[in-house]
Amino acid sequence: MANSRESDPSSHGSSLASPLLLPSKQPKKLCIDDMLQTYCGEFGYWQLKHFVLTSLAWALEAFHTMVMIFADREPAWRCVGGSGLGCNDKGGSVCGLEPGSWEWEGGPGSSTVAQWGLVCGEKYKVGLVQALFFGGCMIGAGVFGHLSDSKLGRKGSLTAVCILNAIFGCLTSLAPDYITYLLLRFVTGFSTGGVGLCAFVLATEPVGPSKRGVAGMSTFYLFSGGIMLLSGIAYVFPTWRALYVASSVPSILFLVLVIPFISESPRWYLVRGRTNEAMKILRTIAKSNGHQLPDGVTLALDDEANDATVEKQAISGSVLDVIRSPITRIRLFLAVGINFTSSVVYYGLSLNVVNLGTNLYFTVLVNALAEMPAFAITAVLLDRFGRKPLAIGTQWFSAIFCFMGSMMGNVGIWKVTRVCCGILGIFGMAGTYNLLFIYTAELFPTVVRNAALGCATQAAQMGAILAPFVVVLGGGIPFIVFGVCGLIGGMLAYYLPETLNKPLYDTMTGLEDGEIA
Repeated sequence: MANSRESDPSSHGSSLASPLLLPSKQPKKLCIDDMLQTYCGEFGYWQLKHFVLTSLAWALEAFHTMVMIFADREPAWRCVGGSGLGCNDKGGSVCGLEPGSWEWEGGPGSSTVAQWGLVCGEKYKVGLVQALFFGGCMIGAGVFGHLSDSKLGRKGSLTAVCILNAIFGCLTSLAPDYITYLLLRFVTGFSTGGVGLCAFVLATEPVGPSKRGVAGMSTFYLFSGGIMLLSGIAYVFPTWRALYVASSVPSILFLVLVIPFISESPRWYLVRGRTNEAMKILRTIAKSNGHQLPDGVTLALDDEANDATVEKQAISGSVLDVIRSPITRIRLFLAVGINFTSSVVYYGLSLNVVNLGTNLYFTVLVNALAEMPAFAITAVLLDRFGRKPLAIGTQWFSAIFCFMGSMMGNVGIWKVTRVCCGILGIFGMAGTYNLLFIYTAELFPTVVRNAALGCATQAAQMGAILAPFVVVLGGGIPFIVFGVCGLIGGMLAYYLPETLNKPLYDTMTGLEDGEIA
């Protein structure tokens, strides 16, 4: 009996077949948003530290952008050699005065205007520097938006732009003539254009969906804080060459002290097919937040989450992919239009407030401080009313006060009222500007998010280039133009979809499937 049992192949095979035929348990596939909500935590200690460190780059952008306010200012001047030669420094102009009858207070090194005589017929050159800087920002936003979505990644692109900013900023302080200065400001704008969008995406992508809105809008506190800090730096370093060095050193410090402690975005790793690196970061997030990832889960793109047979491959996208899709195409055109009109209003009204004739350092400080209540209020209302209603409401709020400002005179109480209308217009548009980054980021999937943000940022830079020319028109005309832009921007926002509590998609397919469903 024993021998027959041993020689029976069916009996022997049955004892081995059962464990071999048991189906192997497949790992549970989750997209990053589900992983953050279920296992890692949406905004714990890890996200807070990463968010604060990454968002410090916004202060660097403020330094390199707003330094022109102080470096290119027209300083005070005074008569020399007695009261002769027709000199009058009591509210007069240097235009037409005899050479040697007057001098700049603080000497020729106090600003570029004093250094190269950019007054009277040469005054347009100051505006040209500003326009070319924002032109460089426009180009850089597109270039680094694409690079951060493709080869360099978010952290790599942020590192690159900070290196370039530090180099170009220091070289600007050595500019021997106006043409060299003009070119260096252009290339500084090129690198500065990528700072904000790279820092924003890198800071917000590891944050869970329910916390992403408030986190995204909080980045702009660092930008306003950078402007406030810059006013103090400019006061300490009154010469323009020293100021450019002082405003560039923080970029070097950021590279040395901050960048090593910032992680690459797990979303970028995922869309590039580097799932192991993405999972490693998520395990670190979970551990730091007091959680632990179970062994039976793994990451997947949106269109892989329900299909275990899909092989992970590196995925990249470009603006052409955004335009090809009917869903993202209309979103891109609307986002570009809104960013353009909002930028015209924001920078235009900011220039009007700066021209109040008060102390320059104090004025810049107060202007930056006035934006913060708008950020706070918008952040509080963001998850209560949604992105779309706020985008419409803040732009129309600004437009109303711009139209009111256009009807006010420029004397007596009406002058004070016009100033108040301008401040309230800035208040509303600062909320819009703050909202647009998070809203635009949520409209597009990870694979093309920075490319789309780059296009929106380019449109904003075009608006920034146009704004000074609108201000030059003078009188009530600028307020009318700003009011019309705010009105149009609100109308465009009406046609955008709401993104509140919607998933942050990874791929174009995932977005299209999710929107159709």
